[in-house]
Amino acid sequence: MEINVTDSNFDAVLGEGMPVMVDFWAPWCGPCRRVSPIVEELAGEYEGKIKICKCNVDENDEVPMKYSIRNIPTLLFFKGGQLVDRLVGAVPKQDIVDKLNSLL
Repeated sequence: MEINVTDSNFDAVLGEGMPVMVDFWAPWCGPCRRVSPIVEELAGEYEGKIKICKCNVDENDEVPMKYSIRNIPTLLFFKGGQLVDRLVGAVPKQDIVDKLNSLL
């Protein structure tokens, strides 16, 4: 199950101890719509192991600014509350899986 993160709950989600992937997206973004079904599928596959989250950049500006999100989709990968990796653009599922597996 995906979790929607916002400027107000972002730090709490990171602080829960589990590795986290955040998909920064917007409803008008074509490449975001291509990545979204992959993210949803991976949320099910990694449930209980990695938190898969989405952050709408149109509704939240603090978190995208903090992590210098300039292009979407951008996927950020966190371990121990720290940013450890990122992917930018509509990347293949295997690229995302490789990053997720590196968090485990």
